[in-house]
Amino acid sequence: MTSTPIIDLRGISKAYAGIQALDAVDFAAHRGSVHAILGENGAGKSTLIKIISGVVAPDAGELRLGGRLARFPNPSAANAAGVVCMFQELSLIPDLSVADNISISDPPRRFGLIDRRAQGARAADLLARVRCEDVDPRTLVRDLSLSRRQMVEIAKALGRDPQVLILDEATSALTARDVQTVYDLLGHLKAEGVTVLFISHRMNEVETLCDRLSVFRNGRHIETFAKGERSDAEIVRLMIGRDVTAKYPPKPAPQERPPVLTVTDLSWEAALKGVSLTLGKGEILGIGGLDGQGQKELLLALFGVLKGVRGSVDMAGQGLPSSPALAKSGHPRIALIPEDRKTEGLLLPLSIADNLVAAAFDRITRSGVIDPARLEAAVQNGIARLQIKVGNPRDPVRTLSGGNQQKVVIAKWLMTDPDIILMNDPTRGIDIGTKQEIFRMMRDLADGGKSILFYSSDYAELIGCADRVLVLYDGQVVRDLAGDAITEEAIVGASLNIGTAA
Repeated sequence: MTSTPIIDLRGISKAYAGIQALDAVDFAAHRGSVHAILGENGAGKSTLIKIISGVVAPDAGELRLGGRLARFPNPSAANAAGVVCMFQELSLIPDLSVADNISISDPPRRFGLIDRRAQGARAADLLARVRCEDVDPRTLVRDLSLSRRQMVEIAKALGRDPQVLILDEATSALTARDVQTVYDLLGHLKAEGVTVLFISHRMNEVETLCDRLSVFRNGRHIETFAKGERSDAEIVRLMIGRDVTAKYPPKPAPQERPPVLTVTDLSWEAALKGVSLTLGKGEILGIGGLDGQGQKELLLALFGVLKGVRGSVDMAGQGLPSSPALAKSGHPRIALIPEDRKTEGLLLPLSIADNLVAAAFDRITRSGVIDPARLEAAVQNGIARLQIKVGNPRDPVRTLSGGNQQKVVIAKWLMTDPDIILMNDPTRGIDIGTKQEIFRMMRDLADGGKSILFYSSDYAELIGCADRVLVLYDGQVVRDLAGDAITEEAIVGASLNIGTAA
């Protein structure tokens, strides 16, 4: 590393609506390094990278790029200077093609018109660089899986020839294959002298990829150190300001539970091929398997989103709901915590308060008219129940950190008082402290008689949280694990369809 940092922040401060997001922060990163930025949601990480990438301006302090004072009035100016950021909330436009999205800021032109052939060729080259040769540049983004959309976003960032590349939870929705691609790519970028600022809540990724680590807490830069200088426990203590207790709450002893949901031979198109399962009252039932094996479709089917579902569902004598509206208002009541909080769980332009009550208007109205007292009580209860860090509930929900946005999604659905809670990878992109809060909440809900069916891409979460784990492969349940049989080896083996034959 050279003596002059490529990125050098001095005395950076930023406040939103009276909340101090960054407080006199000094931070530096050097060329050809992969530098981790760690902290709980709300620690100031997002504000830091927004300042570096020109999204927001600091209230005080200065930014230097390669030793020279830099001011970026907007992201385009930052891109022109070689600073490119891939945010956790993807910037792709769903109704445009992959090629259009990759070249949206600077499409190749011929005689003043967009050169479609050149644009497609450029997109194909960049997709090949991230090993996405299977993606047709002409495909609409909305027709891609979340994992493929995230890889397209990475390809788009590479197309801007970054000298400083900021990756915010870049692997949170990726398949294992795509994660390895990102690992290899970062190695190449590092060798080329590119600086990578890497934000992740997955410590195994940080330990594998990063040279240096910087910890933030409550808007302050706590410490920067080289990889290996701090243990995992010490890093977590720096992040949350306290010693970590048990990551997962204790499970109850195995017991017979009356079924609240029985699914028999559920099928839908090519994604579900005869899924059968039972969910007991007060049970946390985990869904495992490699991404894309029917987990998402199973949850959507049970919530009444998919049409043309075959098979039978029995919920206290009721069948499969025909719509989400009937799912959340039926007997039993069902809630769905979706995969992507930005596009499926929240209305980003609306306030925190509006989002909290969006699924439970019946609880805040009298004769069809909103009751201000009920509204205020519901909002305050939702904030308190999930310990959501907010300034003013009337602020747009998009101003919250990712973890607090996820808490809003969960609180919104808990307001409907559901009997069955469906959760699609609920802790994706969330810090360890918030994860612990969600794990404790899940167990408290189950102990209170609620039934939870949740998919997680993190096998450790399934092992730590679930009373039973079903592993899906190619749209079918290939393994039902319980008690001490819930091990990483068993889940991985079943995910690869190894040793699952009867």
